Amino acid sequence: MTKFKLEYIWLDGYKPTPNLRGKTLVKEFDAFPQLEQLPLWGFDGSSTMQAEGSSSDCVLKPVAVYPDPERKNGVLVLCEVMMPDAKTPHASNTRASIADDDGAWFGFEQEYFFYQNGRPLGFPEAGFPAPQGPYYCGVGFGNVGDIARKIVEEHLDICLAAGINHEGINAEVAKGQWEFQVFGKGSRKAADEIWLARYLLQRLTEKYGIDVEYHCKPLGDTDWNGSGMHANFSTTYMREVGGKEYFENLMAAFAEARADHIAVYGPDNHMRLTGKHETASIHQFSYGVADRGASIRVPHSFVNNDYKGYLEDRRPNSKGDPYQIAAQILKTISTVPTDVESQMKAA
Repeated sequence: MTKFKLEYIWLDGYKPTPNLRGKTLVKEFDAFPQLEQLPLWGFDGSSTMQAEGSSSDCVLKPVAVYPDPERKNGVLVLCEVMMPDAKTPHASNTRASIADDDGAWFGFEQEYFFYQNGRPLGFPEAGFPAPQGPYYCGVGFGNVGDIARKIVEEHLDICLAAGINHEGINAEVAKGQWEFQVFGKGSRKAADEIWLARYLLQRLTEKYGIDVEYHCKPLGDTDWNGSGMHANFSTTYMREVGGKEYFENLMAAFAEARADHIAVYGPDNHMRLTGKHETASIHQFSYGVADRGASIRVPHSFVNNDYKGYLEDRRPNSKGDPYQIAAQILKTISTVPTDVESQMKAA
Protein backbone atom coordinates (compact mmCIF):
# COMPACT_ATOMS: atom_id res chain seq x y z
CA MET A 1 0.00 0.00 0.00
CA THR A 2 1.19 3.50 -0.82
CA LYS A 3 0.21 6.73 0.87
CA PHE A 4 -0.96 9.16 -1.82
CA LYS A 5 -1.27 12.92 -1.39
CA LEU A 6 -4.69 13.81 -2.80
CA GLU A 7 -4.99 17.52 -3.56
CA TYR A 8 -8.73 18.25 -3.61
CA ILE A 9 -9.23 21.35 -5.81
CA TRP A 10 -12.46 23.33 -6.05
CA LEU A 11 -13.94 26.75 -6.85
CA ASP A 12 -15.16 28.96 -4.04
CA GLY A 13 -18.25 31.18 -3.90
CA TYR A 14 -16.62 34.56 -4.56
CA LYS A 15 -18.23 36.70 -7.26
CA PRO A 16 -18.06 37.70 -10.06
CA THR A 17 -15.33 35.11 -10.55
CA PRO A 18 -14.53 32.24 -8.16
CA ASN A 19 -11.11 31.57 -6.72
CA LEU A 20 -9.29 28.27 -6.68
CA ARG A 21 -9.01 26.43 -3.36
CA GLY A 22 -7.16 23.27 -2.45
CA LYS A 23 -6.43 21.02 0.51
CA THR A 24 -4.63 17.71 0.88
CA LEU A 25 -5.96 14.34 2.01
CA VAL A 26 -3.44 11.53 2.59
CA LYS A 27 -4.90 8.11 1.86
CA GLU A 28 -3.54 4.63 1.12
CA PHE A 29 -4.13 2.79 -2.17
CA ASP A 30 -2.61 -0.23 -3.86
CA ALA A 31 -1.94 1.81 -7.01
CA PHE A 32 -2.65 5.27 -8.43
CA PRO A 33 -6.28 5.85 -7.42
CA GLN A 34 -9.11 5.83 -9.92
CA LEU A 35 -11.90 8.40 -9.75
CA GLU A 36 -14.43 5.94 -8.34
CA GLN A 37 -12.08 5.14 -5.44
CA LEU A 38 -11.87 8.72 -4.20
CA PRO A 39 -14.09 9.62 -1.24
CA LEU A 40 -16.31 12.62 -0.77
CA TRP A 41 -14.75 15.17 1.54
CA GLY A 42 -16.25 17.99 3.58
CA PHE A 43 -15.01 21.53 4.06
CA ASP A 44 -15.93 24.75 5.82
CA GLY A 45 -18.09 26.66 3.37
CA SER A 46 -18.32 29.65 5.69
CA SER A 47 -14.67 30.41 4.89
CA THR A 48 -15.21 30.31 1.11
CA MET A 49 -18.46 32.31 0.70
CA GLN A 50 -20.38 29.06 0.23
CA ALA A 51 -22.20 28.70 3.57
CA GLU A 52 -23.13 30.46 6.78
CA GLY A 53 -21.18 29.79 9.94
CA SER A 54 -24.27 28.34 11.60
CA SER A 55 -24.53 25.67 8.88
CA SER A 56 -21.10 25.56 7.32
CA ASP A 57 -20.73 22.06 5.88
CA CYS A 58 -20.21 21.67 2.15
CA VAL A 59 -19.10 18.55 0.28
CA LEU A 60 -16.38 18.04 -2.32
CA LYS A 61 -17.30 15.52 -5.00
CA PRO A 62 -14.35 14.31 -7.12
CA VAL A 63 -15.09 14.60 -10.85
CA ALA A 64 -11.64 14.25 -12.47
CA VAL A 65 -8.27 12.91 -11.39
CA TYR A 66 -4.75 13.62 -12.71
CA PRO A 67 -1.24 12.83 -11.50
CA ASP A 68 0.51 15.69 -9.67
CA PRO A 69 4.04 15.83 -11.12
CA GLU A 70 5.30 18.20 -8.44
CA ARG A 71 4.60 15.94 -5.46
CA LYS A 72 5.84 12.46 -4.72
CA ASN A 73 2.79 10.17 -4.95
CA GLY A 74 0.72 13.27 -5.70
CA VAL A 75 -2.79 13.31 -7.16
CA LEU A 76 -4.77 16.29 -8.47
CA VAL A 77 -8.45 15.80 -7.66
CA LEU A 78 -10.80 18.26 -9.36
CA CYS A 79 -14.05 18.55 -7.42
CA GLU A 80 -17.55 19.94 -7.70
CA VAL A 81 -19.06 21.56 -4.60
CA MET A 82 -22.22 19.86 -3.37
CA MET A 83 -24.73 20.55 -0.63
CA PRO A 84 -24.52 18.46 2.59
CA ASP A 85 -26.70 15.75 1.01
CA ALA A 86 -23.83 15.17 -1.46
CA LYS A 87 -26.38 14.97 -4.28
CA THR A 88 -27.53 18.55 -4.86
CA PRO A 89 -25.07 20.86 -6.65
CA HIS A 90 -24.21 23.96 -4.65
CA ALA A 91 -25.39 27.27 -6.15
CA SER A 92 -21.75 28.13 -6.88
CA ASN A 93 -21.23 24.88 -8.82
CA THR A 94 -21.17 26.24 -12.38
CA ARG A 95 -19.75 23.01 -13.78
CA ALA A 96 -23.06 21.30 -13.07
CA SER A 97 -24.85 23.77 -15.38
CA ILE A 98 -23.13 22.59 -18.56
CA ALA A 99 -25.21 20.42 -20.87
CA ASP A 100 -23.74 16.95 -21.43
CA ASP A 101 -22.48 16.71 -25.01
CA ASP A 102 -19.62 14.40 -25.96
CA GLY A 103 -19.59 16.01 -29.41
CA ALA A 104 -18.95 19.51 -28.07
CA TRP A 105 -15.32 20.53 -28.45
CA PHE A 106 -13.77 23.62 -26.84
CA GLY A 107 -10.38 25.24 -27.08
CA PHE A 108 -9.61 28.08 -24.66
CA GLU A 109 -6.78 30.60 -25.13
CA GLN A 110 -5.87 31.80 -21.65
CA GLU A 111 -4.07 35.13 -21.53
CA TYR A 112 -2.68 36.60 -18.31
CA PHE A 113 -0.05 38.94 -16.90
CA PHE A 114 2.77 38.13 -14.53
CA TYR A 115 2.83 40.72 -11.74
CA GLN A 116 5.55 41.58 -9.27
CA ASN A 117 5.68 44.47 -6.81
CA GLY A 118 2.32 45.74 -7.99
CA ARG A 119 3.13 46.05 -11.68
CA PRO A 120 3.52 43.82 -14.74
CA LEU A 121 6.76 41.87 -14.80
CA GLY A 122 9.35 43.91 -16.67
CA PHE A 123 7.68 47.29 -16.17
CA PRO A 124 9.83 50.03 -14.63
CA GLU A 125 9.01 51.37 -11.16
CA ALA A 126 7.51 54.48 -12.76
CA GLY A 127 5.95 54.93 -16.18
CA PHE A 128 5.92 52.34 -18.93
CA PRO A 129 8.38 50.33 -20.98
CA ALA A 130 8.71 50.84 -24.73
CA PRO A 131 5.35 50.62 -26.56
CA GLN A 132 3.94 47.22 -27.45
CA GLY A 133 5.01 45.73 -30.75
CA PRO A 134 8.12 43.58 -30.22
CA TYR A 135 6.77 41.66 -27.21
CA TYR A 136 4.27 39.42 -29.06
CA CYS A 137 5.98 36.04 -29.50
CA GLY A 138 9.12 37.94 -28.60
CA VAL A 139 12.57 36.57 -27.88
CA GLY A 140 15.38 38.09 -25.85
CA PHE A 141 15.87 39.70 -22.46
CA GLY A 142 14.62 43.10 -23.59
CA ASN A 143 11.31 41.59 -24.67
CA VAL A 144 10.58 38.85 -22.14
CA GLY A 145 13.05 39.32 -19.29
CA ASP A 146 14.89 36.55 -17.47
CA ILE A 147 12.17 34.85 -15.41
CA ALA A 148 8.92 34.64 -17.40
CA ARG A 149 10.01 32.13 -20.01
CA LYS A 150 11.43 29.86 -17.31
CA ILE A 151 8.04 29.87 -15.57
CA VAL A 152 5.93 29.26 -18.68
CA GLU A 153 8.22 26.45 -19.85
CA GLU A 154 8.09 24.83 -16.43
CA HIS A 155 4.31 25.22 -16.36
CA LEU A 156 4.04 23.62 -19.79
CA ASP A 157 6.08 20.60 -18.65
CA ILE A 158 4.02 20.22 -15.47
CA CYS A 159 0.73 20.35 -17.37
CA LEU A 160 1.88 17.80 -19.95
CA ALA A 161 3.17 15.50 -17.22
CA ALA A 162 -0.19 15.78 -15.47
CA GLY A 163 -2.03 14.72 -18.64
CA ILE A 164 -3.60 18.12 -19.30
CA ASN A 165 -4.11 18.72 -23.01
CA HIS A 166 -2.01 21.88 -23.03
CA GLU A 167 -1.50 22.82 -26.69
CA GLY A 168 0.90 25.73 -26.70
CA ILE A 169 2.38 28.89 -25.20
CA ASN A 170 3.48 32.31 -26.43
CA ALA A 171 4.45 35.72 -25.16
CA GLU A 172 1.59 38.16 -25.77
CA VAL A 173 1.26 41.71 -27.08
CA ALA A 174 1.93 43.57 -23.83
CA LYS A 175 5.13 43.22 -21.84
CA GLY A 176 4.72 40.74 -19.01
CA GLN A 177 1.71 39.17 -20.74
CA TRP A 178 1.58 35.50 -21.80
CA GLU A 179 -0.86 32.91 -23.10
CA PHE A 180 -1.44 29.17 -22.99
CA GLN A 181 -4.01 27.09 -24.84
CA VAL A 182 -6.03 24.05 -23.75
CA PHE A 183 -8.26 21.91 -25.97
CA GLY A 184 -10.75 19.25 -24.91
CA LYS A 185 -13.36 16.98 -26.44
CA GLY A 186 -16.59 16.90 -24.44
CA SER A 187 -18.55 19.80 -23.02
CA ARG A 188 -16.59 20.00 -19.73
CA LYS A 189 -13.12 18.69 -20.55
CA ALA A 190 -11.39 21.89 -21.68
CA ALA A 191 -12.96 23.95 -18.89
CA ASP A 192 -11.83 21.38 -16.32
CA GLU A 193 -8.28 21.56 -17.62
CA ILE A 194 -8.18 25.36 -17.83
CA TRP A 195 -8.99 25.48 -14.12
CA LEU A 196 -6.37 22.84 -13.35
CA ALA A 197 -3.79 24.64 -15.50
CA ARG A 198 -4.58 27.89 -13.68
CA TYR A 199 -4.13 26.09 -10.37
CA LEU A 200 -0.75 24.68 -11.41
CA LEU A 201 0.43 28.07 -12.70
CA GLN A 202 -0.57 29.88 -9.52
CA ARG A 203 1.05 27.24 -7.34
CA LEU A 204 4.21 27.32 -9.45
CA THR A 205 4.65 31.09 -9.27
CA GLU A 206 4.60 30.99 -5.47
CA LYS A 207 8.27 30.02 -5.42
CA TYR A 208 9.20 32.86 -7.75
CA GLY A 209 7.48 35.55 -5.70
CA ILE A 210 5.28 36.39 -8.68
CA ASP A 211 1.50 36.62 -8.98
CA VAL A 212 -0.72 35.76 -11.93
CA GLU A 213 -3.04 38.64 -12.86
CA TYR A 214 -6.11 37.50 -14.80
CA HIS A 215 -7.93 40.86 -14.89
CA CYS A 216 -8.90 41.66 -18.45
CA LYS A 217 -7.53 45.22 -18.41
CA PRO A 218 -5.14 45.57 -15.46
CA LEU A 219 -3.47 48.65 -16.96
CA GLY A 220 -6.78 50.45 -17.37
CA ASP A 221 -7.55 52.84 -20.22
CA THR A 222 -4.09 52.83 -21.76
CA ASP A 223 -2.67 51.81 -25.11
CA TRP A 224 -1.84 48.32 -23.88
CA ASN A 225 -3.76 45.22 -24.92
CA GLY A 226 -6.08 43.59 -22.43
CA SER A 227 -6.27 39.88 -21.72
CA GLY A 228 -8.85 37.55 -23.21
CA MET A 229 -9.74 33.88 -23.08
CA HIS A 230 -10.95 33.31 -26.63
CA ALA A 231 -13.28 30.32 -26.86
CA ASN A 232 -12.98 28.12 -29.93
CA PHE A 233 -16.01 25.85 -30.17
CA SER A 234 -17.75 23.29 -32.33
CA THR A 235 -20.37 20.58 -32.13
CA THR A 236 -20.71 17.37 -34.08
CA TYR A 237 -23.30 19.06 -36.31
CA MET A 238 -21.07 22.08 -36.94
CA ARG A 239 -18.16 19.84 -37.93
CA GLU A 240 -20.01 17.24 -40.01
CA VAL A 241 -23.06 19.02 -41.50
CA GLY A 242 -22.89 22.77 -41.04
CA GLY A 243 -23.81 24.79 -44.12
CA LYS A 244 -24.19 28.49 -44.79
CA GLU A 245 -27.86 28.64 -43.78
CA TYR A 246 -27.20 26.95 -40.45
CA PHE A 247 -24.21 29.24 -39.84
CA GLU A 248 -26.28 32.36 -40.51
CA ASN A 249 -29.02 31.11 -38.20
CA LEU A 250 -26.41 30.39 -35.56
CA MET A 251 -24.99 33.91 -35.83
CA ALA A 252 -28.51 35.35 -35.56
CA ALA A 253 -28.99 33.37 -32.34
CA PHE A 254 -25.69 34.66 -30.94
CA ALA A 255 -26.72 38.21 -31.80
CA GLU A 256 -30.06 37.73 -30.04
CA ALA A 257 -28.31 36.32 -26.95
CA ARG A 258 -25.57 38.99 -26.88
CA ALA A 259 -26.41 40.24 -23.38
CA ASP A 260 -26.61 36.68 -21.97
CA HIS A 261 -23.11 35.95 -23.27
CA ILE A 262 -21.59 39.19 -22.04
CA ALA A 263 -23.07 38.53 -18.58
CA VAL A 264 -20.87 35.43 -18.14
CA TYR A 265 -17.85 36.33 -20.26
CA GLY A 266 -15.86 37.78 -17.39
CA PRO A 267 -15.97 40.85 -15.13
CA ASP A 268 -15.11 44.37 -16.31
CA ASN A 269 -15.32 43.36 -19.96
CA HIS A 270 -16.51 46.88 -20.80
CA MET A 271 -12.93 47.96 -20.15
CA ARG A 272 -11.61 45.48 -22.70
CA LEU A 273 -14.33 45.25 -25.38
CA THR A 274 -13.94 48.80 -26.64
CA GLY A 275 -13.55 48.17 -30.35
CA LYS A 276 -9.80 48.78 -29.99
CA HIS A 277 -6.83 46.47 -29.39
CA GLU A 278 -8.25 43.59 -31.45
CA THR A 279 -11.67 43.60 -29.79
CA ALA A 280 -15.27 44.20 -30.81
CA SER A 281 -17.54 46.65 -29.01
CA ILE A 282 -19.31 45.20 -26.00
CA HIS A 283 -22.53 46.85 -27.22
CA GLN A 284 -22.72 45.13 -30.61
CA PHE A 285 -22.46 41.63 -32.02
CA SER A 286 -20.45 41.05 -35.18
CA TYR A 287 -18.74 38.30 -37.09
CA GLY A 288 -16.26 38.23 -39.90
CA VAL A 289 -13.88 35.95 -41.77
CA ALA A 290 -10.42 36.17 -40.17
CA ASP A 291 -11.56 39.37 -38.42
CA ARG A 292 -9.89 39.77 -35.03
CA GLY A 293 -11.94 42.88 -34.39
CA ALA A 294 -15.24 40.95 -34.57
CA SER A 295 -17.17 39.26 -31.77
CA ILE A 296 -16.77 35.96 -33.57
CA ARG A 297 -13.87 35.28 -35.90
CA VAL A 298 -14.77 32.87 -38.71
CA PRO A 299 -11.71 30.92 -39.88
CA HIS A 300 -11.04 30.73 -43.63
CA SER A 301 -11.02 26.95 -43.20
CA PHE A 302 -14.62 27.07 -41.96
CA VAL A 303 -15.90 28.90 -45.05
CA ASN A 304 -13.72 26.90 -47.46
CA ASN A 305 -15.11 23.68 -45.99
CA ASP A 306 -18.74 24.57 -46.84
CA TYR A 307 -19.26 26.32 -43.50
CA LYS A 308 -18.18 23.36 -41.41
CA GLY A 309 -15.72 23.28 -38.54
CA TYR A 310 -15.15 25.53 -35.54
CA LEU A 311 -15.70 29.19 -34.68
CA GLU A 312 -13.85 31.51 -32.31
CA ASP A 313 -15.74 33.69 -29.84
CA ARG A 314 -13.28 36.45 -29.01
CA ARG A 315 -15.37 38.14 -26.30
CA PRO A 316 -14.68 35.97 -23.21
CA ASN A 317 -12.02 37.55 -21.06
CA SER A 318 -9.10 36.18 -19.13
CA LYS A 319 -10.86 36.18 -15.76
CA GLY A 320 -14.00 34.45 -17.02
CA ASP A 321 -15.22 31.12 -15.67
CA PRO A 322 -14.83 28.63 -18.54
CA TYR A 323 -17.71 26.56 -17.14
CA GLN A 324 -20.13 29.48 -17.49
CA ILE A 325 -18.73 30.36 -20.91
CA ALA A 326 -19.13 26.81 -22.23
CA ALA A 327 -22.62 26.50 -20.74
CA GLN A 328 -23.83 29.71 -22.42
CA ILE A 329 -22.33 28.86 -25.81
CA LEU A 330 -24.02 25.44 -25.79
CA LYS A 331 -27.29 26.99 -24.60
CA THR A 332 -27.34 29.37 -27.55
CA ILE A 333 -26.39 26.64 -30.01
CA SER A 334 -29.25 24.49 -28.69
CA THR A 335 -31.79 27.12 -29.82
CA VAL A 336 -30.83 26.73 -33.49
CA PRO A 337 -32.67 23.90 -35.29
CA THR A 338 -30.63 21.45 -37.32
CA ASP A 339 -31.85 20.09 -40.67
CA VAL A 340 -33.08 16.93 -38.97
CA GLU A 341 -35.00 18.90 -36.36
CA SER A 342 -36.52 21.15 -39.02
CA GLN A 343 -37.68 18.17 -41.06
CA MET A 344 -39.27 16.55 -38.00
CA LYS A 345 -41.16 19.76 -37.15
CA ALA A 346 -42.35 20.10 -40.74
CA ALA A 347 -43.65 16.52 -40.71
